Amino acid sequence: MAPSSAATRSQTRKMADRPMVRRQLILVIASITTSTAVGLAQADAPKPQHGLAMHGRPALPPTFTHLPYVNPDAPKGGRLTLGLQGSFDSLNPYLPRGVAPTGVRGYVHESLMARSGAEPFTLYGLLAESVEVPDDRSWIIFNIRPEARFADGKPVTSADVVFSHALLKRDAVPFMRSHYSKVLAVDALGPRRVRFQFSATGDREIALIIGLMPILPKHATTREAFRKTSLTPPLGSGPYRVASVDAGRSISYKRNADYWGRKLPIRRGHFNFDEIRIEFFRDSTAVFSAFRTGAADVRVEKDPNRWSGGYDFPAVNDGRVIREVLPTALPDGMRAIVMNGRREVFRDTRVRRALITLFDFDWINRTLFNGLYARSASYFARSDLAALGQPASPGERALLKPFQKFVKPPVLEGTWRPPQSDGSGNDRVALRQAYGLLQMAGYRIRDGRMVHTSDGRQLRMTFLARTKAEERIMLAYQSSLKRLGIELSIRQVDAAQYWERLKTFDYDMIQWRYPTSLSPGNEQINRWASSHADIDGSLTYAGTRNPAVDAMINAMLTATSRNAFEDAVRAFDRVLISGDYVIPLYHPPAVWIAYWSRIMRPGTLPLAGIALETWWAKPGK
Repeated sequence: MAPSSAATRSQTRKMADRPMVRRQLILVIASITTSTAVGLAQADAPKPQHGLAMHGRPALPPTFTHLPYVNPDAPKGGRLTLGLQGSFDSLNPYLPRGVAPTGVRGYVHESLMARSGAEPFTLYGLLAESVEVPDDRSWIIFNIRPEARFADGKPVTSADVVFSHALLKRDAVPFMRSHYSKVLAVDALGPRRVRFQFSATGDREIALIIGLMPILPKHATTREAFRKTSLTPPLGSGPYRVASVDAGRSISYKRNADYWGRKLPIRRGHFNFDEIRIEFFRDSTAVFSAFRTGAADVRVEKDPNRWSGGYDFPAVNDGRVIREVLPTALPDGMRAIVMNGRREVFRDTRVRRALITLFDFDWINRTLFNGLYARSASYFARSDLAALGQPASPGERALLKPFQKFVKPPVLEGTWRPPQSDGSGNDRVALRQAYGLLQMAGYRIRDGRMVHTSDGRQLRMTFLARTKAEERIMLAYQSSLKRLGIELSIRQVDAAQYWERLKTFDYDMIQWRYPTSLSPGNEQINRWASSHADIDGSLTYAGTRNPAVDAMINAMLTATSRNAFEDAVRAFDRVLISGDYVIPLYHPPAVWIAYWSRIMRPGTLPLAGIALETWWAKPGK
């Protein structure tokens, strides 16, 4: 007869009391528990995907054959020559010292993923064939393509990715160190599989930023060599190699015929020139002369006067040079005169507001620029992200509620506009308004000089100029300031001294442009965050320390939907506008471009209007 259930339970308890049996039971239970956990984890594990969008899903399916704004059958060959103003003394674009030429990042060094110029912020696999990422983006796994190779033929591995992150996190420019420090751990899960674990900040953009991290060859890079500025051509996995260098004057990139990724959908129709040569010139006049004579192939024009009157030469008239105004869907960002808030003279917001009031844009635009510029007033000008002209949404108001004192009511309600003048160059209303603000800040005019009543010091500042064009604008501004007894000195320095002084914030005022995209994010930390105000080499040129700015940046990074993200960006825009940190300048309403007819472009445009990496040489030219 079978024993009763009670007897069975008693016998089981007695057996479990024996040490050997107890250990075996523990192992069995642990095995069952582990198997169940693994099964659940596998069931919940994110599946590999071909792309990653900041919000929503990538627009292109896994089967896409090329990006929508390229000519997938563009012929290869020929040379593209570009003329740029400036110089260079290093081929390492990642160090906080030295000036590197454009092209090393992109032509020579690649990243795990590549950006589509047809979407606000979407990446598709490049060195990585797929990614795995959970909904909260607390980690990401990259699966490296087996065919990915450096130019010397050695494979790109997870060891190169781990090495690159560690090197850039320690020694690169501040914004890279800031971005990559958000990684808690990097683990090579295999030769072609690497996992990044992120800090628990809710930053949804950091996964994409890691996808764009340049990957350097561990076998050909040492930390000691990396930390030195050098003109030694770097090794990368990209479509070009550095072919020749004339320090400070020119650099040539030659297309790698054995480039491993030339047939990838993300690369098809790209990098069509056999050679890309970049010539450097001291000033913009020399750059334009090079283009006019045919020594350079393409010119994106920034000077409205030259655009309206400088292109009357034979090559334009007979069609050898093509001029186009290309539409762009990207925000221009803020072009401005930046006031260094670390300086005593700019610490009073009433002084900053008075200086903004005294900048006569209407007169300057008419007399210097033929009226072709539009006024910049938003940090996301020319896009739907701008907060101008519309009241704050409920989402914005919720974000800004704890920081009401940092936002001007007219800015919140969408009624604020930058100061306008009568265009005469001597607007007495503007002078009175500015003087009223200065009086509240403790200044008075005495003997024709604007002085502070406490100690008699004159209100004076120095503008650090980089170009003659900047100097010309400031000379016009100087005359407006002089009417109120404000002294503005203008000092032009060479490129090397200019960049060195910017790195240590050794200036009163500079002219700067804050470029942006339809998906602003972590780069704003390096420009505006309080935590970066004292980091030499950062881009916090205004020296802002504003908790509302910091909070809005965090809101942008943690937004889980496009609507929430746009609310955060517009709220951020309202806080910056309210802070009066810069004197807004202007922006072109479209892209002004001219190019010699020996090169060609695709018929479909990216959001930016141009993408030179998709252009090609006309066969036989």
